[in-house]
Amino acid sequence: MDMKDFFKDLFNYNYSTNQKLWDAFQANAGKTSERVLALYSHIVNAHQIWNNRIDKRLTAFGVWDLHTIEACRDIDQANYEHTLQILNTLDLNATVNFTMRGKACHKKASDLLFHIINHSTYHRAQIATDFRQSGIDPLNTDFILYEKG
Repeated sequence: MDMKDFFKDLFNYNYSTNQKLWDAFQANAGKTSERVLALYSHIVNAHQIWNNRIDKRLTAFGVWDLHTIEACRDIDQANYEHTLQILNTLDLNATVNFTMRGKACHKKASDLLFHIINHSTYHRAQIATDFRQSGIDPLNTDFILYEKG
């Protein structure tokens, strides 16, 4: 398996897991904390921001902008499709120049793509904790248990 295929697997997992999380929000409407929606919005916002840094598109969202749960699902779909387009066209070893917190940064595209996955996983773990505190069984979102479709 080459690196592009590996990243496609990771982003398929990421998208699938985010969509299952959306289903869990729908099934538990009114039971989740406001923080859960803020974290889910943050996941999709950050994914879009990092995609746009790689692909030099304008960013539409701030990192902590809040969306409806329905909008999060659509944004996640658009992010996934954009990432696949990036993977199909970009050299993963290409250097991406971007600004973060006013500082010029230079990283390999593969590092930024991995960051998206790692960042999403981190915040989904926070959502799992909030689910448990709200009496909702958290989803099992471990990559190793992901069934490739």
